[in-house]
Amino acid sequence: MSEDTSGGPAGAGGVAELDLKPALEAVLMVVDEPATEEHLAKILERPKRQVADALRELADEYTVQGRGFELRRVAGGWRFYTRPEYAAAVEGFVLDGQQARLTQAALETLAVVAYRQPVSRSRVSAVRGVNCDGVMRTLLQRGLIEEAGTEPETGAILYTTTNYFLERMGLRGLDELPELAPFLPEAEAIEAETLEGVPSFDPDAPDSEDADDKTEF
Repeated sequence: MSEDTSGGPAGAGGVAELDLKPALEAVLMVVDEPATEEHLAKILERPKRQVADALRELADEYTVQGRGFELRRVAGGWRFYTRPEYAAAVEGFVLDGQQARLTQAALETLAVVAYRQPVSRSRVSAVRGVNCDGVMRTLLQRGLIEEAGTEPETGAILYTTTNYFLERMGLRGLDELPELAPFLPEAEAIEAETLEGVPSFDPDAPDSEDADDKTEF
């Protein structure tokens, strides 16, 4: 008798014997971040090309059927998203008027980091013309930016955007950012007024952002 090496429960078919598209749907229903084709192929015991083709077919099928959700490839992986035209219905049910928002200042700061990364806080503040400690703290806490080493010349902590930023923006990578960089000053033309070897803010301190000017993110 041959040994069962499928890894599935005794008496049951292995994962590789499942219908691929329903199996993909089942897995993608429970992911909390975009799942890569490599990972999906591994857990479903299928060739990567077969998985990639099935994902694209599913995405096309949902579009043709006019479903309220779509399968989108973002941040190097695949995940279900509400179709934009039905976003209002989801917001009304899930958020019940309590929408998580970023201030306009935070959105502007995030844009500077996205287009000038890696970049220090002092350079971000120089671009915006105001101190950005509060908004940088907010972006860190939201997981939209992260520390990425230090600047050799000054020892300043550098920041970049995260994969979560790509996911929230619906981007596969930073190369899909709109052409906005030419409108921002060149980093070399901005001289920091102070050195910043360590953060000048307490990450656990209350946010001091102006809460009146809020824009939905």
